[in-house]
Amino acid sequence: MDKPRFLISDLCSFLGSYLSAEQIREVYRAYLFGAEAHEGQWRKSGEPYIHHPIAVARLLAEMRMDYKCIMAALLHDVIEDTATARDQLAAVFDEEIADLVDGVSKLTQIDFRSREEAQAANFRKMMLAMTKDIRVILIKLTDRLHNMRTLGVMVPATCRRVSRETLEIYAPIANRLGLYGIRVELDDLSFAHYWPWRHRVLERAVSRARGARTELMKNVETALRERLEQEGITGTVAGRCKHIYSIYRKMRDKNRSFSEVADVFAFRVVVDKVDTCYRVLGLVHNLYKPVPGRFKDYIAIPKSNGYQSLHTVLMGPQGLPIEVQIRTEDMQHIADSGIAAHWMYKSDHDDGGNPQTLAADWLQNLLEMQRGYGDSVEFLEHVKIDLFPDEVYVFTPRGRILVLPKGATVVDFAYAIHSDVGNTCVAARIERHLVPLRTVLHNGQTVEIINSPEAAPNPAWLKFVVTGKARANVRAYLKNLQRQEAEALGQRLLDGELKGFGLDWQHLPQERLQAYLSASNLTSAAQLLVDIGLGNRMPALVARRLAADGGDELAEKVQPGQEAGRPHRFPIKGTEGIMVNFPRCCRPIPGDGIVGLFSPGKGIVVHRQECGNLGDFQSQGDKWLDVEWAAEPGVDFSTGIRIEVNNRRGTLATVAAAIAELGSNIENVQSSEKDGMSAALDFLITVHDRQHLAQIIRRLRAIPPVMRIFRIPR
Repeated sequence: MDKPRFLISDLCSFLGSYLSAEQIREVYRAYLFGAEAHEGQWRKSGEPYIHHPIAVARLLAEMRMDYKCIMAALLHDVIEDTATARDQLAAVFDEEIADLVDGVSKLTQIDFRSREEAQAANFRKMMLAMTKDIRVILIKLTDRLHNMRTLGVMVPATCRRVSRETLEIYAPIANRLGLYGIRVELDDLSFAHYWPWRHRVLERAVSRARGARTELMKNVETALRERLEQEGITGTVAGRCKHIYSIYRKMRDKNRSFSEVADVFAFRVVVDKVDTCYRVLGLVHNLYKPVPGRFKDYIAIPKSNGYQSLHTVLMGPQGLPIEVQIRTEDMQHIADSGIAAHWMYKSDHDDGGNPQTLAADWLQNLLEMQRGYGDSVEFLEHVKIDLFPDEVYVFTPRGRILVLPKGATVVDFAYAIHSDVGNTCVAARIERHLVPLRTVLHNGQTVEIINSPEAAPNPAWLKFVVTGKARANVRAYLKNLQRQEAEALGQRLLDGELKGFGLDWQHLPQERLQAYLSASNLTSAAQLLVDIGLGNRMPALVARRLAADGGDELAEKVQPGQEAGRPHRFPIKGTEGIMVNFPRCCRPIPGDGIVGLFSPGKGIVVHRQECGNLGDFQSQGDKWLDVEWAAEPGVDFSTGIRIEVNNRRGTLATVAAAIAELGSNIENVQSSEKDGMSAALDFLITVHDRQHLAQIIRRLRAIPPVMRIFRIPR
């Protein structure tokens, strides 16, 4: 087969079938800008990079997208992969195109802790841009489709990662928007790259089944066409084979073998109007016996993405099950192009079941969900749940149909009606019988929600709700409630500490408060109180800083320490009156380089700068404190030393005596024999500071049996 061409002349020639000459000139101008921006860049496949944007633009042109969408496709990588800025695009073209390109561009200026976090943040950015302009996701889906078509040049690990992302996110989004053709190709390409062996096995099995039954399928197609002609019905009949990933999913999810998958072969009948669809249904049921329980009417009750069709499974010749789909030409356009049909085809009727209305409802749900999540990873996970609905159709008391995921409960139903209905629901009636809120809904049920103005979301709902909208609303309420409670608690705690300085929160000098907020990078006083209430800031330390005139430090006080290993009130500068703890992992002493970490319930925990445990707190930069030793600590500190000695009689007594001579107290000692000739002595001793410890080590090195001394933990 010839390689596909990636020439701008081919694209412009194709666009001439539905765009004006002036619009095509604008598309060509976008191409020139993109070609110059990508000059010198090459794809892994060895072709100039500009071939990729042209291919993406061609896919969108085949969907009859408007010229600005085509222009944005030609420019979709210039912000992310070149030195071009968004403002430059807006100046050369316009804000609409700049917004489209920016919407599909990844966040490259932010450092993320993991690939998963980066993926979630980029996905959230794209979805929010999509809620403003649906063309953003159409550009992204066609971009992903062309990347999947050329994925074979990448290393296997990259192929698997990209394929998994496509199966989990992009193919379901295409399905959610009714883009059947794109979804099927994304599914099959991802399947081929993620499970290549399984794909090859199934592909051979499908090919064998198709070859063995080719004549049989032709006979069925001919019989269907002849029956339509006999009844004077104008329509088209086309046979097709189920795509491979669909077969694989059915085998996996239903635990069936290939031979048990019923509808490997299917036929599509396209007619002129809805009434004819039901007439054809009767004809095919007279021609072949229908399989009980395998009929679905998606015309009366469309799928959540606007898809409409009649589906029936028949027992064909030789007992071969075949699926027949019956739809109108309008429905065929919607099935092929989904939301994109808005640009290429106008339906005569515009009701709540068309893809544009349903997509708008879904996008509105996305907006509500994202407001309830500060964490992009959490947002992504709940969007994934919404993208895989096995649908349940239920009715409101007024006959409105709601489509919910399988397993949805009464609470999910309430939030699907409106957020306020969900927030205040207390019970429900199903078929006029009272039921609890956790009741799982089933097809065809009529549900009536009972509300109370005083009611509020319950945290227990999170255990059984399944829709992202319900979860987002419950979490948003709980976060707001937690914030209110934390703010009130923070004010009480801070007021209690301020009383010691003769102050209170209500009469605190505003200039002093503002100075503290600015120095602490806080946006408001309420945020300060919330941090205190949540345990992120110590009220005593905040009160001390607020009470200091102009931010000057108070005079330092020296307080005696307690027993080693317990929390101490040691004179670390700036923490007088604050609980200070010295952990056993590094046992810092005056003279060591130190860093402080705030820990709720423990106060300030002081570590040596080289402590190995500090790596566990790298992601908690907001809890790190700059601390330093007071000039005269006035107390002793515990530290450990290991002394390796020749194993002689009396050595332990000699070492202990030397330590005691220099004014150090031995709190603990442990001995372990190494090889029969030497031993290791671990001492826990008290010292004033590093200088005192150095004196002890020099004295011990003068003892003949001592071979080596070092501080522990190292």
